[in-house]
Amino acid sequence: MKQWKSLLAATCVAALSAGSAMAEGSVVIGSTGVPRHFNGAIQSGIFTFMPSSNIYASPLRYSESWEPEPYVAESWETSEDGLTVTLNLRDDVTFHDGEPLTSADVKFSIETIKANHPFKTMLAPVASVDTPDDTTVVIHLEHPHPALLLAMSPVLMPILPEHVYGPENGEIQQNPANLAPIGAGPFKLAEYKQGEYYKMVKNEDFFIEGKPILDEVYVQIFPDTNSLMLALERGDLDMVPFVSSPRDLKRLSENSDLVIDSDLGQAIGPINWLAYNTRKPPLDDVRVRKAINYAIDRDFMLKALLQGQAPVASGPIVPGSPLANPDVENYDLDLEKAAALLDEAGLEPGADGMRFTITADTTAANEEMGRNLLEYMKSQLRKVGIGVELRIAPDFPTWAGRISNYDFDVTMDQVFNWGDPVIGVNRTYLSSNIRPGVIWSNTQQYAN
Repeated sequence: MKQWKSLLAATCVAALSAGSAMAEGSVVIGSTGVPRHFNGAIQSGIFTFMPSSNIYASPLRYSESWEPEPYVAESWETSEDGLTVTLNLRDDVTFHDGEPLTSADVKFSIETIKANHPFKTMLAPVASVDTPDDTTVVIHLEHPHPALLLAMSPVLMPILPEHVYGPENGEIQQNPANLAPIGAGPFKLAEYKQGEYYKMVKNEDFFIEGKPILDEVYVQIFPDTNSLMLALERGDLDMVPFVSSPRDLKRLSENSDLVIDSDLGQAIGPINWLAYNTRKPPLDDVRVRKAINYAIDRDFMLKALLQGQAPVASGPIVPGSPLANPDVENYDLDLEKAAALLDEAGLEPGADGMRFTITADTTAANEEMGRNLLEYMKSQLRKVGIGVELRIAPDFPTWAGRISNYDFDVTMDQVFNWGDPVIGVNRTYLSSNIRPGVIWSNTQQYAN
């Protein structure tokens, strides 16, 4: 088992309860994240999937009770042996540029996601995809794969138009359409000013009658959470998704003009954890990673720094999942044991009492679940002779570039289980998913 300590980041949505612009056909959303681009087929993360899942359609969508429902696929069948899944597509779906969506686009999208997405295990059993006609897609599997239906949801399987993203348009990672996307979803990207805002407008030709309800979605990007919270309290914003700061949650809950919903994001299974670069000395020694774990008082972090609003995640699967196993090593605070492990690893203290120094990464926007926790760790680890230097990235793309290219020692990171651990957990542990430049793959380079 990988050596780390983890905290569950409570995820919620804060929305105005009255006076909202939503009644007028538009909504203003606040965010601190700068999207690297809008193509969710090759990039994961909150700041990509928020627009991507609205710009692109997908084969299926899901109800509030997590039951699959028709979307681009009117119906689907799974063979008795579980090795074949057949999608029957609607024949009235068009992309934003007017071109029809066909089975060839679905096949292209599945193959693109399998080759590029950081969640390698999500489509790993897909052996081939057949398209006997324009509205039929036959997916052949190497073995039964129950996670496949969930993988065909809006966040995870955007349907790309092959005529826009295909190989004749160059390498997909550099395709200009990633920043000027063409999809078949309910909204079109109208404007994007990087680091400031993006605007999506209603797709008048959307294939589901009466949808979307809104005419416009405007996402304003803020440099930090403080300015974001002030804008929400002033009434400049209609909603802020994915609030995980206990301080902000307490502050917002005391505002009678706001409604806090803590249920909307729980099914994706968010975890906040300390991630190690397991290939970088001295962190390549498991004794050193264990020593750091024993030196950190997780109870203090949970009860004091996070005000008791985050439960302990004792393993890589969120505690609310029926698959979670609480019987793992918990690394309760033990400074003597930490020091002994460091001695055993040959890392004796110098004249100043220090053994070595590591760099700890986070982003400027990730204050309470990132910077504050690392500041505490800095003082705590000094007790066992480990120095910590904080490195605060100005934005998400900078942080992602460092972490995905292994230019880090430790970092605070937020990862999601995505309902099925085959989708959201395996990706961070399998050595076959160590993929340079791909954020939220096995960026810790862990290999057992």
